[in-house]
Amino acid sequence: MFLAKTLLGGVLDVVNNINPNQFTHSNPIPQRTPLAYAPKPNVNDEENQFHRVFLQLAGDDLEVSPNELMEILNRIISKQRDLKTDGFSIESCRSMVAVMDSDSSGKLGYEEFKFLWNNIKKWQAIYKTYDADHSGLISSTELPGAFKSAGFPLNADLIQMITRRYSDEQGNMDFDNYIGCLVRLDAMCRFFKTLDKGNAGTISINIQEWLQLTMYS
Repeated sequence: MFLAKTLLGGVLDVVNNINPNQFTHSNPIPQRTPLAYAPKPNVNDEENQFHRVFLQLAGDDLEVSPNELMEILNRIISKQRDLKTDGFSIESCRSMVAVMDSDSSGKLGYEEFKFLWNNIKKWQAIYKTYDADHSGLISSTELPGAFKSAGFPLNADLIQMITRRYSDEQGNMDFDNYIGCLVRLDAMCRFFKTLDKGNAGTISINIQEWLQLTMYS
């Protein structure tokens, strides 16, 4: 118990002086809608094209499982020669599905997958912008700017904690770890804002809520 309190205290010390209102997280994930309702005549060609691609990727159940997500992402990044990555692991994809899974189905429906996909495209552009030396990696010196540009101006202690968790021994973060980290960070901020009803910057949760929030993510 003493060790647990010490570790938790250390984490809380790191985030204690952060103002959550500084973060520009994504909007809430759109509510699940029947896929039969899309595409619609009044939406643009890009939306209809994305819908057709989703139908090809999602399979018969019209949802993207962690294994399907891993296959999709690894197929795409294998063509991106300017990105260094070991590939998205099944654990990383399970985590991404979990934090994007607004209806707790264990898979991503159309709106959830589109939401994730748009974020990945946005964050990939930021990754390439801040990879100033064109190494294909984000270094520890490039990381704060990249996260700030993504909407998360983190303090030095939290950057250091994230670096220890997601970067290699030299402090370099590859693309799959960068995306996995941002997906989780964005989701945690959205969850916080949902629970922070009065926009006070603090929340109160019970043990059941804490376990649901932390274990399925």
